[in-house]
Amino acid sequence: MTAHTVFRGSMPALVTPMKDGGELDEGTFRSLVDWQIASGTHGLVPVGTTGESPTLTHDEHNRVVEWCVQETRGRVPVIAGAGSNSTTEAISLARHAEKVGADGLLVVTPYYNKPTQEGLYAHFKAINDAVGLPILIYNIPGRSVVDMTVDTMARLYELKNIAGVKDATANVARVSLQRARMGEDFLQFSGEDITALGFMAHGGHGCISVTANVAPAECAAFQEACLSGDYVTARAYQDKLTPLHTGLFCETSPGPVKVGLALLGRCSETMRLPMVPVAESTRGVVRAALAHAGLVSGNA
Repeated sequence: MTAHTVFRGSMPALVTPMKDGGELDEGTFRSLVDWQIASGTHGLVPVGTTGESPTLTHDEHNRVVEWCVQETRGRVPVIAGAGSNSTTEAISLARHAEKVGADGLLVVTPYYNKPTQEGLYAHFKAINDAVGLPILIYNIPGRSVVDMTVDTMARLYELKNIAGVKDATANVARVSLQRARMGEDFLQFSGEDITALGFMAHGGHGCISVTANVAPAECAAFQEACLSGDYVTARAYQDKLTPLHTGLFCETSPGPVKVGLALLGRCSETMRLPMVPVAESTRGVVRAALAHAGLVSGNA
């Protein structure tokens, strides 16, 4: 099967569970993978930003990808985070993900060093040339400070492994602009839960989601409704999930989503510095959003 037929729907950007001392919690991670698949999730995306990749060592990063591939056992595709602002490091992460059996790669635009459009092209071309897996460009100007243009994406799409984009620009017009330029086979995944409804209506293929960490069944059903053109049902799920879509970002992610998972009894809230525990007010926002979605009782 091609990436176009395999990569669809709801794909959580998985958290990386940690024990109280900050050590990675393999057992809990594997349990989350199984719960996600049992809930109808269409694919898994380990070690992105939500997976706290900036504070993981390269060895830890690689281990999380291995755990995900092993536990998934081919039941759904695994798109491994393989981004870095060093091209050499990104290639190393990408090659490891390919070696251990990932189905695709999510590669963020290089952050902090602010490459030009030509630099972005050269970065992604080098990764493309080093591996044989489909690559999703992760365009997130809010975190990386650079915004890949449609023209640059079109150039990259001519390469053999560039398959699409995770778009976190929050500009749903980009979906139509990219669709007009690259065609409907260019995979377009929303990177922002709150605008995913509009994104899908413009021709998107799915969402690489934070909310799906705590509401996997609901996010999967929302995506299935969108993909089948049933926007009445999709809007009903949107209304149910909107407080989560906003509440999980009332502080820097993944703090709030880890609180949500803790309230569901799925993993601890532990993160590594410079991420610190969320404010008590944030905890209340997340609890209320989970109750609105029917995932906990109103008194949780």
